[in-house]
Amino acid sequence: MIVGGVVVVLIVVVVVTLGVLNPPRKGVIASDRLGPEQGEQVADYLARAADSLMPVDGARYALASLSAEITPSDAARLAGDLRVSQVLYRVPMPRVQTPLVVVGVGAGSEPITASAGVAAAQLSSAGAVTDRAAQVNAASIARLGQGCACVVALTVRGATQQLVDLSHRAGVRAVEALPPDAVFGRFAVTPLLPEQVGLVTPGPDDGAVLPN
Repeated sequence: MIVGGVVVVLIVVVVVTLGVLNPPRKGVIASDRLGPEQGEQVADYLARAADSLMPVDGARYALASLSAEITPSDAARLAGDLRVSQVLYRVPMPRVQTPLVVVGVGAGSEPITASAGVAAAQLSSAGAVTDRAAQVNAASIARLGQGCACVVALTVRGATQQLVDLSHRAGVRAVEALPPDAVFGRFAVTPLLPEQVGLVTPGPDDGAVLPN
């Protein structure tokens, strides 16, 4: 019995020692995010986004949520000289929850105008767990393939004054900026959707799925 007890103690010591010498790696946490929280008052988010545009040195990433869905070409014109990093798509359909598709784009207006086709391809490769979800995806893919007015937001990068100027452009509902040290790919984006006017909550999902 004594020998068995000694063996158990030795095993515990070895395990603890290995744990100290080889601590588990900490996961990479994307703590930064842009966009409203679920259940947040829209007015509170708009105020918070405006506060994020206080002057700081250096370029920053920001999320520009739009007042209404626009086409990719209109999005390119709206952004102007700002560097657009992502175009966010969501096909509008009355009382139907359609998927948000985030497309990374290169510099210039051409990648922005071509991003609807990329969004359709991304959605085509995504699975659907229900028949309704498959119908929604198919309808969204068809609309995106036609270059629909389905852009709901843009992720951009620019100096504070550029972001302030963007926030004052017609069709822009809110611009929220991250600190200058934020790293692309390490933050999440969730746009304020055009139909969200009181609370940030999911809308109804009981409408008919329109084919295109």
